[in-house]
Amino acid sequence: MWVKFFGVRGSMPAAGAEFAKYGGNTACVHVELEDGTDIILDAGTGIVKLGDELLAKGKPIHLMLTHNHWDHIQGFPFFTPAYQIKRKIVLTPGLTTPREDDAVLQQMSGTWFPIKSDELRADIELTPYEGLDSWQVGSATVRRKSLNHPGGGSAYLIEENGYKLAYVTDNELYPPYQISTTFEEWVEFISEADLLIHDAQYIDKDMPHKHGWGHSLVDQAVELAVTAKVKQCALYSHDYTRTDEDIEHQVAHIQAMLERRKSKTHIFAAYEGMVIQLADDAAPIDD
Repeated sequence: MWVKFFGVRGSMPAAGAEFAKYGGNTACVHVELEDGTDIILDAGTGIVKLGDELLAKGKPIHLMLTHNHWDHIQGFPFFTPAYQIKRKIVLTPGLTTPREDDAVLQQMSGTWFPIKSDELRADIELTPYEGLDSWQVGSATVRRKSLNHPGGGSAYLIEENGYKLAYVTDNELYPPYQISTTFEEWVEFISEADLLIHDAQYIDKDMPHKHGWGHSLVDQAVELAVTAKVKQCALYSHDYTRTDEDIEHQVAHIQAMLERRKSKTHIFAAYEGMVIQLADDAAPIDD
């Protein structure tokens, strides 16, 4: 299983030289299974470049959304495979409250976008997988869990050939509102995953003002990764105000935490172009 990051920002894109190292595009991760199946996690602005790379491949695309906030769907109208004749795109929406399964398509209507979704030439199949907690995609089994986030949404666990990838973004581990999934339930869901991609948008100085906005503190994400004994954790959904230097300071802080805990979990900040292969003794590869 290959994992590549195309967008790592939360809330809105970040532009400027001070964001060049980690990148400024919003949420999008590409997963290629061993059998060649393409899975895309979220459709933020990062999906635009990914779409250009997938144009020539021609195979079906499985697009799984966590939820419908703009930073997770705003790139879809510019996703070039959606304009290819009969290109198959299987769209799995996040389970939100209220349910708005086709929101990623509805943004292409009215005064919001000049091209309507019914003008797309791809064969788009909307598949909420009603009533299922797990299903098969290519050579992988996919499971989902409810996010702690305003309006709800879904986290995903992708398992293939004994390797596990957990994608848990826009998730507030200790929310002030009614909790959907407890810390203990998250530990069970992601236990010993080979790679956890987890929301880490906020730091202590963001609180208490942003408590309840649906994102986790960096230290909370680290605590979850260590407690669940995941092998690798990619901190994700970097705040759009967080510069490269800010993120470097966070990473140094995390390494100190891990040394004190004597933890074997490898924790790092995700950046655009980062490629990770889930295999024995595999290491991150720069694009």
